[in-house]
Amino acid sequence: MRTLQALSAQPSAVRLLLVNQLGVNLGFYMVIPYLAVHLYDSAGMSLAAIGVVLGVRNLSQQGLFLIGGTASDRLGPRGVIITGCLLRAVGFGLFALTPSMAVLIAGSIISGVAGALFNPAVRAYVAEAAGERRVEAFALFNLFANLGMCLGPLVGSALVAFDFRIGAAVSALLFALLGVAQAMVLPSHRGAAASTTIWGGWKGAFADRGFLAFTLATAALFALQNQLYLLLPKAAVDATGTTWATAAVFAASTVATLGLQMRATAWCQQRLSRAGAIALGMALLGAAFLLPALVPPDAAAPRFGAVLASAFLLSMGVMIAQPFVMELIPGYAPTGLTGTYFGVYYLLSGIVAAVGTSGVGLIADLAGTSAEWASWLCCALLGLASAAAVAALRGSRSLAVAAAK
Repeated sequence: MRTLQALSAQPSAVRLLLVNQLGVNLGFYMVIPYLAVHLYDSAGMSLAAIGVVLGVRNLSQQGLFLIGGTASDRLGPRGVIITGCLLRAVGFGLFALTPSMAVLIAGSIISGVAGALFNPAVRAYVAEAAGERRVEAFALFNLFANLGMCLGPLVGSALVAFDFRIGAAVSALLFALLGVAQAMVLPSHRGAAASTTIWGGWKGAFADRGFLAFTLATAALFALQNQLYLLLPKAAVDATGTTWATAAVFAASTVATLGLQMRATAWCQQRLSRAGAIALGMALLGAAFLLPALVPPDAAAPRFGAVLASAFLLSMGVMIAQPFVMELIPGYAPTGLTGTYFGVYYLLSGIVAAVGTSGVGLIADLAGTSAEWASWLCCALLGLASAAAVAALRGSRSLAVAAAK
């Protein structure tokens, strides 16, 4: 009931973008969770090489968010969203080809560029269109995204049972259909004109010390969330010997989000400051990775249970922290530069996520089965350090100004 009330209170354009995000994540998670296992088992790649492929996709996406965000500010988000969906169709289409490293890197870059276009544009559109209901809008955004994240692996599992390339081709078709659908139904939206030039907007964002401190303090959110399709799926498959275990990981994540997202957001709004909610979420993210580290890899059933509990707790951390992070980013932005600030935020956090994803894969390769706990412990420490950094910002003037907007 709470979810339906929050949904009905949003403008129609925001509701359309929520459905679009469900479709985007459906297509994305039909492929990406199985990519690492496919490359490891079928292509014989090392975890470090797989980490590079995933890291390149993430870096090309989040590293180019600045371009996508700026395009959204200057051209309007509608066309940028449509273009991004169509490019993602091309990128995922390449994953359906023979898995050579060159093709994989090309597919990773193109699909990453696609995300760099539509992700900041969607968030800027939602932030401006939702008005005072911005926190609830981003909570709903997370809910719809997680629903797609759950359905994607379920559909992907059925397709991958025949051939991974079939799943990649179907996903590419879905993104093409999303691009056409947005061109037909999404209203045009142009926010207030930017108060400076493109270069001036970039320079101002990178010189905003308060915003940069906030960005670096919360960047681990994406590095740890990425482990939903690197560490956790592999651990689930290793424990059970079946690729269907990957779907169970995402089902645990989605059960948490669908059942608790709006309740958790409302609870945090009533009892915690924005920084307090983000710090709590990041602490939960870190704690989630302690669970698999405590269970021996050869204890199959307890190990699988620990992985599912980790996915559930990780999702709790994301659902608590992410809406407040997304709400605060536009608060730092001057008039007409919401997309640009989202772009800078994702550029910097994308670097952290790419380094973190590749680093975790490398640590897992070096540690082997005898010290598998090392990669889990690194993730835990990263989450707890981020929680401490956010807590240290609670009294800062810049955070108070952003929260007041």
